[in-house]
Amino acid sequence: MSDKVRVALLFGGRSGEHAISAATAAGVMKAIDRDKYDVLPVGITREGQWVLTSGDTQQWELSASKLPEVTTEAGRSVATLADLGEVDVVFPLMHGPFGEDGTIQGLLELADVRYVGSGVLASAVGMDKQYMKIVFAGHGLPVGPYVAIAPRDWERRQDAVLAEIQERLTFPVFVKPARAGSSLGVRRVDVPSDLVEAIEEARFHDPKVLVEQGLEGREIECAVLGGRNGGEPRTSVPGEIVVDHDAADFYDFEAKYLGGTQARTEAPADLPDDVAARVRELASQAFEAIGAEGLARVDTFVTPGGEVVLNEINTMPGFTPISMYSQMWEASGLSYTDLVDELIQLALERRTGLR
Repeated sequence: MSDKVRVALLFGGRSGEHAISAATAAGVMKAIDRDKYDVLPVGITREGQWVLTSGDTQQWELSASKLPEVTTEAGRSVATLADLGEVDVVFPLMHGPFGEDGTIQGLLELADVRYVGSGVLASAVGMDKQYMKIVFAGHGLPVGPYVAIAPRDWERRQDAVLAEIQERLTFPVFVKPARAGSSLGVRRVDVPSDLVEAIEEARFHDPKVLVEQGLEGREIECAVLGGRNGGEPRTSVPGEIVVDHDAADFYDFEAKYLGGTQARTEAPADLPDDVAARVRELASQAFEAIGAEGLARVDTFVTPGGEVVLNEINTMPGFTPISMYSQMWEASGLSYTDLVDELIQLALERRTGLR
């Protein structure tokens, strides 16, 4: 028997971020220390079928000409977790619903298997932008104005919802699915007449929608790692998304993942020391407020006056070697391979269930 730690990588899944998850898995497969870990790559199709794959990283890489997809032809289908044999740690590289939202985490809790990242509640809260903001505000953390649109409200009283948005928010606003990521379905809206179309587009990804006040300022992010042995969360140097507004209105899917020139990332961000410290402080507080574990990326806005406002937290952020999360830790002195190792070690420390 091998004395290596056996790690199952879960990727793909039923969400609109299927291809991003596969690309994340390709990055981890390349970086993970094979002398230390026995890797079991498990893809999940868009229909929810689990497939034990070969681990050919080229198959899962993302490009402008190819969005990777897990299919049943990718390997051997498995029916249950037990079919994978003994697994020490599961690394759920899943973005969006049916993976980042507490569903996979609940399955792993039932199976009494250790896993990387946040638990059921923190994952669910981190996925739902409305309740995320409610929790942040309940802890006294600064959040921007927003309006949440429940499915029944949009279907039964659309005019009243539109009136509420125009009464409570000023344009421009950002319309986004409440429980999706990777900028899928996100639209900047500059005039009220464009609201309905933007809301319907967001509802294609999630029937629940959030409309957020557009804030003037810089988009600054911070990576968080859980503390060892129950210690304080660790924060990276902040990073910045610099968008070319002549080419794009905001940091959209193409700019993030398809190598477009609409935006670039800078880590560390060029910030005054006190503002950088505030970003890191709020990132740590946001992580603790939702009860996150393992890893998270916290997104903020820094206003022209230096005020820092929380935008959101991602409990399973983009995690390729060129993702902002990885870049910020690289700039903080932690390599991608060491980052993968640290996350697995944190998972091995965690308790399962309520024990």
